[in-house]
Amino acid sequence: MDTMIGIIGGSGIYDIDGLENAAWQTVSTPWGDPSDQILTGTLTGTKMAFLPRHGRGHVQTPSSINYRANIDALKQIGVTDVISLSACGSFREKMAPGDFVIIDQFIDRTFAREKSFFGPGCVGHVSVAHPVCARLGDAAEAAARATGVTVHRGGTYLAMEGPQFSSLAESKMYRESWGADVIGMTNMPEAKLAREAELCYASIAMITDYDSWHPDHGEVDVSEIIKTLTGNADHARNTVRGLPELLGGERHSCTQGCDHALEYAIMTTPEARDAALVAKLKTVAGRVLG
Repeated sequence: MDTMIGIIGGSGIYDIDGLENAAWQTVSTPWGDPSDQILTGTLTGTKMAFLPRHGRGHVQTPSSINYRANIDALKQIGVTDVISLSACGSFREKMAPGDFVIIDQFIDRTFAREKSFFGPGCVGHVSVAHPVCARLGDAAEAAARATGVTVHRGGTYLAMEGPQFSSLAESKMYRESWGADVIGMTNMPEAKLAREAELCYASIAMITDYDSWHPDHGEVDVSEIIKTLTGNADHARNTVRGLPELLGGERHSCTQGCDHALEYAIMTTPEARDAALVAKLKTVAGRVLG
């Protein structure tokens, strides 16, 4: 199998520079429409796909994003490895605005989103004890460091519903009691769905602010976030350009087992499965459903 790197771009990241044979393509899914068309092409010989999470022009809110359609569409066109880029607030002094964090854990506080491809008529349970792929995390770290940006390896991402930013009380609780390192609005249920779809997934948090806990910075200032996003976007694009060389064109089995996450996940017996739901699951779970 050939490697195909799928980039999900967050706030401020709406395309990829340098793609050869670049073309925007429409992908239909049984879960509805993805956030936008998908930009495909090759970068230094490796197949790439780019999906702007909020759509070009930033038209989707964190809660209105069709996460299931996004993941299904990426797998449908052949993506094997997903790298998420997202703007985040920091709960740690050392994780300063402008820095990148390679996430390794999540706390999911979202509540208004569809979080699974499975449901009544075809029940499935996957483990997200280790929700990101360490191999992809290694590549993301190396590519980011090569750009000169400050990179922190490992961090817990608190996913909130949004679209409002945290209250001061929430910010302090997430930081002091819960031990979260960064806060964002979009990596959940994205990471869970990538695991259900047997896609390797890694997340790069691009720090834009200190949320509202920091006594010297006060509440989140959108104008300051946008200013920081501009600098982060340049580092993000350069990080993406470094991924093909690190991941290579030939795709091998994931040593962490991300690409076989559904091996024993389906609980519903074949004769009891809902045919309509099974049909919708063709792309993400066809390997095990037959």
